[in-house]
Amino acid sequence: MSIDERPAVVDAKARFGDWEMDTIVGKDGKGAIVTLVERITKKMLMAKSPKGKNAKAVAKPVVQMLRPFERHVLSITTDNGTEFADHKYIAKMLHAKIFFAHPYSSWEKGPIENTNKLINLRPRKLLNFSTPKQEFLLSLHHGVALRS
Repeated sequence: MSIDERPAVVDAKARFGDWEMDTIVGKDGKGAIVTLVERITKKMLMAKSPKGKNAKAVAKPVVQMLRPFERHVLSITTDNGTEFADHKYIAKMLHAKIFFAHPYSSWEKGPIENTNKLINLRPRKLLNFSTPKQEFLLSLHHGVALRS
């Protein structure tokens, strides 16, 4: 589904459970790390893709990373990279909707792009100097994601 079909609540960052997904590709295009970030808490999850940007090799760690939080995965927004061609498997396994940003529009998934640059547990001013991990755990304990 196009990002144009994504619910306004996702854009407003008004609920816990909306994620963004990307990959970080190694030097010379070899190897890849799959990254996910929850849009409210900025909590990042990442895992090595054993076969680089191979779509099936990317989908498996995505499901493994998010499965423990399945009820808190309402949507995933990503780009149109070929590594996300197995998006139907991810959506089915996590009971989530997958949205795709417009081509060459990385700003439409800004949190993951910015988080990929950080990749650490540094407290953030945006989170009142709390860490993404702390905010994520608080949200897990206090909020229940509502499926629309």
